[in-house]
Amino acid sequence: MFDQDALAATIAAHGPVARVVIAAHDGSSPRETGAAMLVWQDGQSGTIGGGALEWEAAAEARAMLVAGGRRLRRVPLGPALGQCCGGAVTLLTEVYRTGGLPEAECGLVARSVDGRDMPLAVKRLLDRARGQGVMPAPQLVQGWFVEPVAPQALDLWIWGAGHVGRALVAVLDPLPEVRITWVDVAEDRFPTVIPEGITTLPCADAARLVLHAPKDAQHLILTYSHALDLDLCHRLLHHGFDRAGVIGSATKWARFRSRLAALGHAPAAIARINCPIGDPALGKHPQAIAIGVAHAVLRHQARSSVKENAL
Repeated sequence: MFDQDALAATIAAHGPVARVVIAAHDGSSPRETGAAMLVWQDGQSGTIGGGALEWEAAAEARAMLVAGGRRLRRVPLGPALGQCCGGAVTLLTEVYRTGGLPEAECGLVARSVDGRDMPLAVKRLLDRARGQGVMPAPQLVQGWFVEPVAPQALDLWIWGAGHVGRALVAVLDPLPEVRITWVDVAEDRFPTVIPEGITTLPCADAARLVLHAPKDAQHLILTYSHALDLDLCHRLLHHGFDRAGVIGSATKWARFRSRLAALGHAPAAIARINCPIGDPALGKHPQAIAIGVAHAVLRHQARSSVKENAL
């Protein structure tokens, strides 16, 4: 999907940016059609996969930064790169600058890659998106590349910067369309290096920051303090949220349910909070918990996307 916000932010931070996207593929491919990466002079983000494919594509993209422009190239993975996938990918590389982002129509970004006029097939895709809300998969159609605009980023608030909090950020931060706000009670509880794009909020009275969270945000609660965890649950139940989860055990959650009920919360409301987070089958190691939580986040996003496209 075409993430206009991420592209604009990257241009603002680094200057001209080349976007490389898999526009099509035949046979095996390291990533799906629509997978993209952004490349600038001294860095890159995202991935099109494939090791040698990505390395060569990034080098080519950097060579295009000064002159700009667009290039469509088909790469046979075996003959050209010695890879054993057995397929071929078609890469579309486009250089963008401030003020030069393509405009979306009906939630789609559609542009010619070879200068030809918009074909009837693309007009039909736009008509279906406009009239029925049906978003097509990214695809190369008669010299035009069409891809949906990335949906609004998921607001994810992580409460606690201990071992599990750090593991969660490491796993969840690279995921597309996730915007992370990370909260703890003091600056020195966060790691020295924070991934780009993460918002950290150190606050001695961390629970009062609940009022600043979007009401459709998701929350993962894993602070050093059971009392703070409980206070966060209490405040979130009053404030509103999309989904919330708490690290812990069945015993901890039984006590929390009892105390939240005593604070006036209905059983149905309390049941909206999940505890413990993660997949118990994966174990209690911080990275194992993070993997289980990331799977749940992706599954929820996928279900939400299916529901939106069905409307």
